This record gives sequence, C-alpha cells and structure tokens, in this order.
Amino acid sequence: QVKLVESGGGLVQPGGSLRLSCAASGNVFTVYNIAWYRQAPGRQRELVATINTKSIAEYADSVKDRFTISRDNTVHTGYLQMNNLKPDDTAIYYCNANIMTRTLEETNYWGQGTQVTVSS
Repeated sequence: QVKLVESGGGLVQPGGSLRLSCAASGNVFTVYNIAWYRQAPGRQRELVATINTKSIAEYADSVKDRFTISRDNTVHTGYLQMNNLKPDDTAIYYCNANIMTRTLEETNYWGQGTQVTVSS
C-alpha cells in the first residue's frame, strides 16, 4: 500500500509565500517523476511543475520565476516553494508521482490535495 500526502497549504496574502510538501509512504522503493497540478473552481486541472529523478524541473509559464519544485529522495518527498503568490494562484494543489513499490510494481499515484488561498 502506498500513500501520497500533501501538506503546507493555507491562506496567504498576495505577495506572500507557501511551501507545499508531498510525501510518499508505505511500500515505496523508488519515486520517479513528481508533478504538481492545481485546480481552481470552475477550471480544469492544470500542470504547474514537474521534476524528474535527476532533479531537472519544468514549469508552467504562469508560475515560472515564482515557484520552485524540488525533491528529497532520502525521504521520498517532493516540494513546491511558491513565492510572490497572486490571487490567480488560488486553487487546490495536487501532487502526482510515479512510484515503484518494493514488489517492483510501478503505479501512478495522486495525493488528496491541499487548498491554497491567496487573498487580502
């Protein structure tokens, strides 16, 4: 059994910062690509950032130069540092990862999501 759990969301004023975490636990052998998505009310889920096993990152144009994705392979955790937040960043943020279990099964997992609200 594998679980992917996000944390770190909350309410922040415009221009503020938040750091989201995405921790994989359970029968985890290796975490491959990690991605962060977000979904605002009435809008489709969109890809925010990805990071591969070599820590090469890619970003959506809307968050480039403001968000930084990173990972710590020793604790099977991914992070999303969000700076200079704007009201348009308000959404539920979801973590997604390809995980190899100790029984050598590779599966794609989603976390439950964490709410980020940017408002004065």
